[in-house]
Amino acid sequence: MTVHDAASAGKRASAVHDAAGRGAGPGDVFRAKVPASTANLGPGFDTLGLALACYDEVELQVTESGLKIEVLDAGAGGVADVPTDETHLVVRALRRACDHLDVRPPGLHLRCHNAIPHARGLGSSAAAVVSGVALGYALAGRPLDDTALQLAAEFEGHADNAAASLFGGLVVAWCEDGRFRAERVTPNERIRPVVAIPADRSSTDATRGLLPQHIPHTDAAHSAGRTALTVLAMTERPGLLLAATEDRLHQEYRAEAYPASSALVRTLRARGVAATISGAGPTVLALTLSGILPPDVDVDGFEVAELGVDRAGVQVGTR
Repeated sequence: MTVHDAASAGKRASAVHDAAGRGAGPGDVFRAKVPASTANLGPGFDTLGLALACYDEVELQVTESGLKIEVLDAGAGGVADVPTDETHLVVRALRRACDHLDVRPPGLHLRCHNAIPHARGLGSSAAAVVSGVALGYALAGRPLDDTALQLAAEFEGHADNAAASLFGGLVVAWCEDGRFRAERVTPNERIRPVVAIPADRSSTDATRGLLPQHIPHTDAAHSAGRTALTVLAMTERPGLLLAATEDRLHQEYRAEAYPASSALVRTLRARGVAATISGAGPTVLALTLSGILPPDVDVDGFEVAELGVDRAGVQVGTR
């Protein structure tokens, strides 16, 4: 395995290279398709991420002037909740990338097709940021480079979701000397993620506020061991997933924020299913080999779906 940064995504996403090599002008159209992601996978807090086959798509047209944003779907969050001005997350990330690349598009028209549920722990904000960064590089006629991950992860404060959406597959993310880094790992093809999405929403900032400043050394050691075991289980030994995904670092501290989801995780784990809270919640992630949950488990109040693993990461093309 080799260390991956955003340049690696550029090498694999040939469509990005197809868009590269020239500046963008009025009338040019670019499209970004970016996968959802699930983070932590139990013990791997702010470290492990997995790209999922549920996609947001953004179409960007360069115009003569101004900014127009059409939100055609809002990821089950309600169109009214999504801004249509410079505060839109795609636009903020796009502007940040354009500043880095010294690009000044005269005007922008964005059409956002959002399928990733908002505020459910499925990486909707990271997907928006990755869309914006990737489109900024396309506007500049540049392939993604080693700063793209840095730009995206700075919005989040951690790189697990952003790296998964950039690279696809399973990622191990960390920060080294102020630089966000990620390693892409190919997950076992037998693993079939299932998500149970409740109607309730969750705020990452709010749930992070429930975490203690200090944890026992034994819990830290447990988390380190299980995180390493999760990588092994996700790649070579999926039979170890139940043991690997046991967490003592964050889920119990945040259980009060989503009691129904926490109860479902406990029920599924008691039945031998490797279930965790997806990211900051409240979605429940089950890493299965069957693609289904036990039929007698009560999932009333949840929308249950099997989501494949996305293995490509963000894709950008032109019209």
